[in-house]
Amino acid sequence: MAGYILRRLVSTIAVMAMVGVFVFLLLRLAPGDPATIIAGRSATAEMIAGIREQLGLNDPLPVQFIHWVSDMLGGDFGISIFSGRPVLELMSQRLEPTLSLSILTMILSVTVGVSFGILAAWRTGGLVDRLLAVFSAFGYSVPVFVIGFVLIYFFAIRTHWLPVQGYAPINGGLGPWFARLIMPTVALGLGYIAFIARVTRASMLEVLAEDYMRTAAAKGASSYAMLFHHALKNAGVPILTVIGISFAYLIGGVVLTETVFNIP
Repeated sequence: MAGYILRRLVSTIAVMAMVGVFVFLLLRLAPGDPATIIAGRSATAEMIAGIREQLGLNDPLPVQFIHWVSDMLGGDFGISIFSGRPVLELMSQRLEPTLSLSILTMILSVTVGVSFGILAAWRTGGLVDRLLAVFSAFGYSVPVFVIGFVLIYFFAIRTHWLPVQGYAPINGGLGPWFARLIMPTVALGLGYIAFIARVTRASMLEVLAEDYMRTAAAKGASSYAMLFHHALKNAGVPILTVIGISFAYLIGGVVLTETVFNIP
């Protein structure tokens, strides 16, 4: 067990190192000069050269990479070339709305998606199963920003039921906080609900076809016991894996959804 954990740790560090090198090279070798952007259009060559020297852009790439990694490990993410403010400060300002939207979306996606998938597997070929197929096609094909604009139009502009945009901190009350997160949560969660529901359905169908499930049914086991005590427990590994992967993707997808709903 200890050897397995050590191998996983080493492989994780190796992957993080490769990703770090790739991101660094992507930023450094991309077209454009950060010093020119910071200095502005009216800057002289001397001003641009001074900024390059200050930022260490004249150093060799290996030296720049070492400084970049050491600064990040020390909590220094640098200064934004667009706003002129510390990057860590900008990240901390977005932390609460990002986590709030991500966690709410994950709760909605897991609750509805797993329930929908279990019902579809239990009544395969029935109405719920057909509805899941239609909903999955809709959730996969319609972009998040389109769903967001539709929700804004109907629930904010036409009916005035919900705020059209913005974010209310949770310490200001659960009501305003939740009201401003309902629409972005639904917009972001539809695709994840469809994904989790399809995986849950497939995993449950595979388990329900096993011999021990037929034996349990022959012995008179209740539907609840068969679904939750036997089938869902054995089908849980792929479902949990998909939920973990979905949450990782969700953190990145939140940024676009926050932009659509103008959450600062």
